[in-house]
Order: sequence, then C-alpha cells, then structure tokens
Amino acid sequence: MVGFSGQLEAALPSLWRYAFSLTRDRSAADDLVQDTVERALRKRLLWTFGRPLKPWLMKILLNLYRNQLRSMGYRATVPLETMPHEQAGEAHSTAASAEKMLELRDVEKQIAQLPPERKEALLLVVVGGLSYKEAAKTLDIPIGTLMSRIARARSDLKAPEGATPKLRRVK
Repeated sequence: MVGFSGQLEAALPSLWRYAFSLTRDRSAADDLVQDTVERALRKRLLWTFGRPLKPWLMKILLNLYRNQLRSMGYRATVPLETMPHEQAGEAHSTAASAEKMLELRDVEKQIAQLPPERKEALLLVVVGGLSYKEAAKTLDIPIGTLMSRIARARSDLKAPEGATPKLRRVK
C-alpha cells in the first residue's frame, strides 16, 4: 500500500479538478487545494493508515468550500473560455469548437442550477473520480442516497430534446 505522501501526490490532480468544478476559478481552486493539503498535513494523524486517502481529502476540500460559501455568501464564477482543455493540441475546426463550447456552456449553466447536494454528489463521482462508496462516505450519506442524488442530477441535466449531456469520469 502506498503511504500518505504518495497517495496525497496522486490525488492532487483530482482534487484540483474537483475544486475547479466547484469554484469555477483557477486561483480559488489553487487556494482551495492548498488549504486542503495544509489541513490534511496538519491532521495527518486522524487518517487511518491502510485506507484510501483520496475520499478523506475530498471531504476536507468539500468542507473547506462549504465554509467559504457560508462566510462569503456568494460564489465567484468565470467564463467557460478560461477553462483548461485537455485536447488543446488537437486541431479542431472553428465551427466544431464553437458548437462544443456552446454545449459546454449549457451544461455548465445546468450544473450551476442544481441543488447543492446533487451537484456535490455528481461532481465527486464525475469530476473527483471517486467510487459511489467513497463518495457516499465523503458526504456522510448512505450509498443509496448518493445514487439517488446522482440519478436526479443527471435527470435534471437532460437536454430538452431528451438528449443527455456527455458527463463521464475524468481520469
């Protein structure tokens, strides 16, 4: 089994993606991940050796995010154009890129309108890469409740024509 430091390092990309999906701001995501790592290092003795670290880190990140929302009273957003794109090196036609950008913008708006509990559940699994079991433990809810929230979130995200946006886990 990989130790604390190894698991922490391996979880950083997923933590950042999840933080960015919650905050929609690169700087805020960086700060949130940094605060998460700092707290995890300080509270390291509370982690049970032999258990996966990533769900514990995601729970810390989510709690920090919720605390920030409560203290700020609002959530900053940024335009979708500033989001990192994994296929930036590939050549895309302008029309295809514009169409994909519009689709992403629609999905982004729909996700922003989800109730917080559905949004958190969906993003933990789709963006954070946690299993249903890990996500349920992170949110302190039964796995059936998590599955219900995700199903409802996906149902809420269905396009008017009945087409479902392509949301899948980020690896």
